[in-house]
Amino acid sequence: MMARTQITLEPEIRRRAKQRAGDLGISLAEYVRTLVNRDLGTTGPKADPRMIFDLGSAPTDIANNKDAMIAEAYSSMRKRARA
Repeated sequence: MMARTQITLEPEIRRRAKQRAGDLGISLAEYVRTLVNRDLGTTGPKADPRMIFDLGSAPTDIANNKDAMIAEAYSSMRKRARA
């Protein structure tokens, strides 16, 4: 379970950190967690959860078609890896 932590940053450092996090497509909190984990040598999640987003076409009915959609996305990823 995570614990909430508050930090104070100079405005310019906060602005640059938020910009960098945005460039990476993550929140400022995730960016800070990543930096702390890297510095401490701890391991994060094995897979990037962003890998599962934007894999299908819209509109989608995930509730009824999730197995087929996952199989399609997995197959597509495998084909790209072989190329």
